Amino acid sequence: MTTRGWITLAVMALLGVLPPLFFLTGNPFYLDLATRLVILAIAAVSLNLILGYGGLVSFGHAAFVGLGAYAVGIPAHHWLYTGWGDWATMGYVQLPLAVLACAVFALLTGLVCLRTKGVYFIMITMAFAQMIYYLIVSIEEYGGDDGLVIDTRSQFAWIDLDNPLQLFGLAYVSLIVSMVLVRLIVNSRFGMVLQGAKGNPDRMATLGFNVYVFRLVAYVISGAMAGYAGALLGNFTTFISPEMMDWSRSGELMFMVILGGASTTVGPVLGAVVFIVLEEVLSHFTIYWHLPFGLLLMAVVLFVRGGLAGMFGRKED
Repeated sequence: MTTRGWITLAVMALLGVLPPLFFLTGNPFYLDLATRLVILAIAAVSLNLILGYGGLVSFGHAAFVGLGAYAVGIPAHHWLYTGWGDWATMGYVQLPLAVLACAVFALLTGLVCLRTKGVYFIMITMAFAQMIYYLIVSIEEYGGDDGLVIDTRSQFAWIDLDNPLQLFGLAYVSLIVSMVLVRLIVNSRFGMVLQGAKGNPDRMATLGFNVYVFRLVAYVISGAMAGYAGALLGNFTTFISPEMMDWSRSGELMFMVILGGASTTVGPVLGAVVFIVLEEVLSHFTIYWHLPFGLLLMAVVLFVRGGLAGMFGRKED
């Protein structure tokens, strides 16, 4: 195993062991911080599939996270205030609904977005995200700009999401599964075509591959994964708002991927760890913490080739 492989195992081991230890020793704040970190890392891993491996710079990825969160909040709202449905089965509806809704949204928007490239792709993905943002803002039934409180988390027979340790455990296992899934995809024939299209789409088309279809499938998979992360985020915060899908949130996910190392397995996780920890630390000293963040990203891009993961070798592990 290479150096980067050992780094990946070490990061995931520490991330899985330290937060529960902090919780059990009377420091629940660190478990909450780690839960948020892990959920956002899932969203970053999903973005890495199309950004790092596919070369598609999406500035609307947070829309999938927000839609996933609302797929939890809206059914919970109706279950509580209209009485339809069964509490015992709510989680089995919400999570698949989040994945399905985001996959459909990714398919419909991807059919249009992927006919563009470069800065046009960036702008049109952001435009679709802002359309959903303003749509949710306009619906007073679900709180509009004020957001919506989720009174009851998703219910499952096998796990209690009201238990912080169990919620973290589900998010942590989901992160591992998402990392393995993306790794399997990029190392498959499908992934090789996707990466080839990133470097030279015309050559891949000449070889007989429908680049548009390959990118569309990757876009749908990425959106569905981000929607699942959004469903977990909604359960974690028990409050959802249109701000979750604002373009600035998409920028934060891009920050995580680029900072940690695009087109690497552990990169998005490293980026999420550094982002969340620095955000928490710097926000205690100044409200202008975005300034040092921006300087940090500039330094990484200029002086650390391949992001933080690039410091541990070039070969993907």
